Amino acid sequence: MSTDAAVGDAPFGDVAQGPGLAKYPALAAYLEQTEAAGPRPGGAGAGVPLRPAGPPRPPGRPRPAEPLRSAVPPRVPRTRAVGSVVAHGLRVLLGHTEEAGERPRSVTEPGSVTPARAVTPAAPLRISPARLRSSLLAGAAAVTALWAVQVHPSARLDALFATGAHLSGLLAGYGVLVMLFLMARVPAVEHGVGADRLARWHAWGGRWVIGLCVGHTVLALCGYAVHRGTDLLTAGGELLGYPALAAATLGTGLLIAVAVTSARAVRRRVAHETWRALHLLTYLAAALAFAHQLAGPEIAGSMLAVWTWTLLHTTVAALLFWYRLVVPVRQALRHALRVTEVRREGPEVVSVMIQGEGLDELRAEPGQFFRWRFLQRRLWHTALPFSLSAPVRENTLRITVKAAGNHTRRMRRLRPGTRVLATGPFGALTAHRRTRRKVLLLAGGVGITPMRALFETLPGGPGEVTLLYRANNAAQLVLREELEAIAATRQAALHYLLGPSDASFDPLAPQALRNLVPDLAEHDVYLCGPPRMAEAATAALVRAGVPEEHIHAENFTF
Repeated sequence: MSTDAAVGDAPFGDVAQGPGLAKYPALAAYLEQTEAAGPRPGGAGAGVPLRPAGPPRPPGRPRPAEPLRSAVPPRVPRTRAVGSVVAHGLRVLLGHTEEAGERPRSVTEPGSVTPARAVTPAAPLRISPARLRSSLLAGAAAVTALWAVQVHPSARLDALFATGAHLSGLLAGYGVLVMLFLMARVPAVEHGVGADRLARWHAWGGRWVIGLCVGHTVLALCGYAVHRGTDLLTAGGELLGYPALAAATLGTGLLIAVAVTSARAVRRRVAHETWRALHLLTYLAAALAFAHQLAGPEIAGSMLAVWTWTLLHTTVAALLFWYRLVVPVRQALRHALRVTEVRREGPEVVSVMIQGEGLDELRAEPGQFFRWRFLQRRLWHTALPFSLSAPVRENTLRITVKAAGNHTRRMRRLRPGTRVLATGPFGALTAHRRTRRKVLLLAGGVGITPMRALFETLPGGPGEVTLLYRANNAAQLVLREELEAIAATRQAALHYLLGPSDASFDPLAPQALRNLVPDLAEHDVYLCGPPRMAEAATAALVRAGVPEEHIHAENFTF
């Protein structure tokens, strides 16, 4: 489909019947009405019987009886039921979904379809932010309960220090596992929660983990000094004589070093490659602390606790190995991505066309992004996130990049034929977040890239999709011709909000937004732009009457 192709003829019926819209009856009913308004010209299902016609039945010959089916489902053994639950959990973590059944994948020409063996996979599994948050908090509560059932109340000072050290140590160990899991790039988590939210949780949780590690160290040192009746320096020297404690102390030091380089004031002065290399020390820190955790009284006192703690660490390690190493290599070998063209789109902005094989297997959705690594001199060592600026077509991906640093400036000199490693897709800024019939897309600067893909593909009739594009001047508008062609084809509203950010008139003010979109409070809003613009726009939208739960945003400043 070209960029000028009509999007209003998208198959709304499939969307309306999807499980994601079951809790939004108004939107589902609207999509069903749109589908029922008339047959799709050239559709694969027009006039096709549900069953192939068999040979005529001779007169007088009775129709064969249907086999009887029991109204009561057979009883499933408990072990099999438990096994199915475990298997489903593994499928979620490994990103597998059930196939939706045999159905045509695409229409090649009116009246002809692809072979029946083509299958359309089900929508990717997604874990919602609320469910993930509840699960992580439940894990923290279980760790606290493990400590509580083994604590021995005592008023002695060394016992009080030791009790606090044990609790903070258990929570710190659990926190490190959570931090690693959040960055494991599990598809069900990435697609449901969103990479930007996961990064914020990771940064916020990292502060708590560092605090717990430091607190555990101080409490343990004080408790040992009181117990031995010696000073802190002597007590510290004696504790470092134990190999497991020395390894845990080194791991804590590595975590503190990572935290320091991640602080905002330091992060701006450290090269991205240096920061990433230092961040990898987190894995070493977790490994060094593992043996010390198993020796703790709360874990070592119960064989069940030892096995459970080991299983948690093994599972997280397996997820990290699978999604951060195996999957990228497998995708590189399977899809063989190469640059085919670099096209200038505006001042300091280029589009990179990337072609490969079997790209439909990636199931990339408009609004999502990949982490791209271009195997060319001075580019191969860094992978950065860029959104798709157009839907996947004919095994071709497109990203649109603005020069904002050395790495992105060098991308203008990419040569056709350059090999590309892409990991993904990631991100939750997709159509599945939609809960209302009307949608407002609000983009700022190069944040137009995911919005452009959504502008073309989001289901909606005339006037139901609106795009507001904020830029300093007309020269900075990216993909302008494509946006205007899509707006004309879809009969969608398109407004350019031009002017410097420090001008007296603010086009993102609540009243200005209401003037452009009179029924603004009835819209879902998709937002993508620079951090300051996104924060100002979010505040203005809330003041204009849009509930926060209907504002969907993602940024890649992490």
